[in-house]
Amino acid sequence: MTERRLQPLLHDLVGVVRAPTSALGDAAGQIRPAGVQGVFHADARVLSRAELRVDDREPEALTQGPVGPHAARFVGLARWLGDPGPDPTVRVDRIRRLDPAGLTEELHVVSTAADPVRATVSVDLGCDLAPIEVVKSGGTAEPLEAKAGRPGQLAWAADGITVTVTADGATVDADADRSRSPRLSWPVELPARGAVTLSWRLAVDDPRAVVVAPPAARTWARPEVTADDRRLVRFLDRSLDDLHALRLAEPAHPGDVFLGAGVPWFLTLFGRDSLWAARMLLPLGTELAAGTLRVLARRQGARVDPATGEAPGKILHELRRHEFAAGEGLRLPPAYYGTVDATMLWVSLLHDAWRWGLPADQVEPLLPHLQAALAWLGEHADADGDGLVEYVDTTGHGLSNQGWKDSGDAVRFRDGRQARAPIVLAEVQGYAYEAAIGGAALLDAFDRPGGDRWREHAARLAERFRAAFWVDGPHGPQPALALDRDKRPVDSLTSNIGHLLGTGLLDDDESAQVARLLTTDALAGGFGLRTMSTDDAGFSPLSYHCGSIWTHDTAIVLAGLARGGFRAAALGLAEGLLAAAEAFDHRLPELYGGDDRALAGRPVPYPAACRPQAWSAASAVLLLQAGVGLYPDVPAGRVLLAPLAGPELGTLAARNLRVADASVDVTVTATGAARIDHLPPTLALARPVPVPSPRRSPDPDHSRRS
Repeated sequence: MTERRLQPLLHDLVGVVRAPTSALGDAAGQIRPAGVQGVFHADARVLSRAELRVDDREPEALTQGPVGPHAARFVGLARWLGDPGPDPTVRVDRIRRLDPAGLTEELHVVSTAADPVRATVSVDLGCDLAPIEVVKSGGTAEPLEAKAGRPGQLAWAADGITVTVTADGATVDADADRSRSPRLSWPVELPARGAVTLSWRLAVDDPRAVVVAPPAARTWARPEVTADDRRLVRFLDRSLDDLHALRLAEPAHPGDVFLGAGVPWFLTLFGRDSLWAARMLLPLGTELAAGTLRVLARRQGARVDPATGEAPGKILHELRRHEFAAGEGLRLPPAYYGTVDATMLWVSLLHDAWRWGLPADQVEPLLPHLQAALAWLGEHADADGDGLVEYVDTTGHGLSNQGWKDSGDAVRFRDGRQARAPIVLAEVQGYAYEAAIGGAALLDAFDRPGGDRWREHAARLAERFRAAFWVDGPHGPQPALALDRDKRPVDSLTSNIGHLLGTGLLDDDESAQVARLLTTDALAGGFGLRTMSTDDAGFSPLSYHCGSIWTHDTAIVLAGLARGGFRAAALGLAEGLLAAAEAFDHRLPELYGGDDRALAGRPVPYPAACRPQAWSAASAVLLLQAGVGLYPDVPAGRVLLAPLAGPELGTLAARNLRVADASVDVTVTATGAARIDHLPPTLALARPVPVPSPRRSPDPDHSRRS
């Protein structure tokens, strides 16, 4: 029987990040040669072992926690040392600090004993330079031999990467049988109530890395937030630290900053993830959006290449230093374009950044790329010419699903059967409609031709969607998840339909019905929005895309509900996210289990979820925006305030939000009254349009309209 290679679990590991470097170890601070533990630089594991011992015994773990955005402290006890009695008198604190090209560890040994303490402190190391895809697929790599250099120094080298460890004052043992597990050791003599600090440093030289650290300066404003619900403040503070740690750039363009998708699997450029995260951070400024747009524009598709998924005008899916072969037949080229939605999301980010005040001299150079992206939408996104956007992997080794739910089993009928490609996803049609309308607005504003063409394109798409997607479900009419290769509606009820809100594809009645569906216990009964309804046969609370809860998915839908005036539905999802954030120490993972809230009183971890992860952390900013209800349209000279905060969320105030590159403050009282201060004189406050309530459901025959 062939042994299955399983993706390693990481839900209980402690991550520290300063992109492109990250470290994952256990709660005691140990980095053991197992699973996904290690120090990673870009796509390589540059340290596979770092085990601390005192007199050849591991300190007993006591606690751990963050020390700023790029460091963690691990506290342990050496109870076999020091005074006899129940109280520990020798403590070992391990502080791990990351920088873009390595890390430094400080080892603080502190004694409160009445007598002197003598011990030997050691750290056993290992380096395998395993590629991230080998680690992700459950594979292993042999440790490399270490070479001793000057006193207190070790080095490993392979595949163009050089890893160096330096430990002043330490003895290095890398001879013979220790060559693959070298040891640093320090003899320690502490006087009564004495202390000593030891340290070692890891440095990485990786000239072939496709991503690098950007300049240290922050890329966006950091707001000052006060709230009656302190969970939001704690969630936002931790998320902003993590987002700063996830910033990346390309070697040739260090000033254009984007966000790496997540630790450990996706700490690189991902079109969809980087675009969504930049879009969520627009309330803090447009600089990240501009950098992300430019980075992806430089890699915009120029030719038809089935092997990479490239097509003229198409936006990249992901970037690696080499082929990404993660098992089960998946082999992705270093620059891979297998995404159906990133191109439309690029257009919408450009449009939204312009609305938030991206200057014209930064928009105009991107207009040729906008036109190319729209051309892809019109000429390559609809292979069969039926007016809808679809995808299919023709290589046999690419992603079989190319929406954000990109696992192989993500698109299922209500009875659990998997749909067969080509696939037409519901939310992608919303993205396409929004991109066509937003693209047309940009073309008009900058005196470029084609605006009418894309508005007509959007109108035809809406008619086609209305005729093809609406089906009868257990809770009334609903948009299907997708159409399969035979254009049959894939009739499961999923979170995908929530992404349609705010795109313009739905009319008022349809939006109201979607909002009602999103509040059913079948979708909203967990700590957020389930990716699939509990009524569907494919549901599993720990399925990657068929029942779990994704932080960004919940936040995007919450924001759409809030903007559409569906206050109760949005508040319910906000409560789920905030409760989950508390359970995960304010660092929400990529996803977590879709179990009912009553099951354990806290969300069940998804054991292989990235954490921190860009669009999960950015969800805190999107929640803040929905809370204060700030919606600017700088080109039109107006700003709308329509806050979600008020009687249910309590008071909420945010200072140093950014509109048109100006710092503005928004305050919402407990009654829901909102005020904005320091608005630029070129902008006027618009009055919100009242939302009718209740709204009637769509016509039951809606699914049969043409």
